[in-house]
Amino acid sequence: MSNKPKVYIDGKEGTTGLQIYERLGGRQDIDLLLIDEDKRKDTAERKKLINAADLVFLCLPDAAAIEAVSLIDNPNTRVIDASTAHRTAEGWTYGFAELLAGQRDKIAAAKRVANPGCHATGFLAGTAPLSAVGVLPADYPVTCYSLTGYSGGGKKMIAEFEQADRPVELDAPAAYAIGLTHKHLPEMQALAGLNTPPVFVPVLGDYYKGMATTVMLHNRLLKDKPTAQNIHERLCAYYEGQTMVRMAPFGGESPRLHANTMAGRDWLELIVSGHAEQTIITARFDNLGKGASGAAVQNMNIMLGFDESTGLNVQ
Repeated sequence: MSNKPKVYIDGKEGTTGLQIYERLGGRQDIDLLLIDEDKRKDTAERKKLINAADLVFLCLPDAAAIEAVSLIDNPNTRVIDASTAHRTAEGWTYGFAELLAGQRDKIAAAKRVANPGCHATGFLAGTAPLSAVGVLPADYPVTCYSLTGYSGGGKKMIAEFEQADRPVELDAPAAYAIGLTHKHLPEMQALAGLNTPPVFVPVLGDYYKGMATTVMLHNRLLKDKPTAQNIHERLCAYYEGQTMVRMAPFGGESPRLHANTMAGRDWLELIVSGHAEQTIITARFDNLGKGASGAAVQNMNIMLGFDESTGLNVQ
């Protein structure tokens, strides 16, 4: 009988589930439980595997994720939910280990971990530390835009962009969620310690994966009116020693920030640019990596006591 942790992916057929499976499929330090293809929507069979697992990934729509949690009767089954359903819910731990002091230890001890949203990951990487150290006031009117590849929209959107006779409009970037009610806003506000949600506009591009999420700041509205260089120094100190969040040199290494630079990698690069009066903080990462499946596997590693970068691309 194997003593290796048993892991089950509920929703392995979706984009996030497939990406998690790709990262776990060849590992010898876990037992990956697989459901028969003809039973993947069989609630009784799913319940059996969920309760047989030491750790379950939920790669499901929100309502289905809530239902899946209700199927758990094994008190030892631990959960990482990749949906939006539990990111600000009581009793759930936010799965961004580098974000706040003690967060990694909370994840390690947690029974229920909510994997962050992709846009939220990029937004919070720059804002949550500044809020935590007192630089970003809770009443600051934050604005943010986030460039993303189309893979974040799942199978339907991928098929739309990759069809042979697609509409010409898809050749150009498109702002969306322009009603300013994006589903990631609650976690963005809560984890950044803001009194109100940021004004946030995501932008969909004609490329498969990669994100560049940019927060724009007026330095005069920040505590002690730091320069952009000061903010870079604060963030360098905050993230010192982290593997999966790394600081670029001030101003970055190129005059252009391409949103797909980090495609295929599982860590996030943070770039601070600007001058004495204004600052921009850009997080570049793979929306399927540190923005979704890579982060989920990192959380699993932390929860099961493995080195947190095991099975991930940290190059």
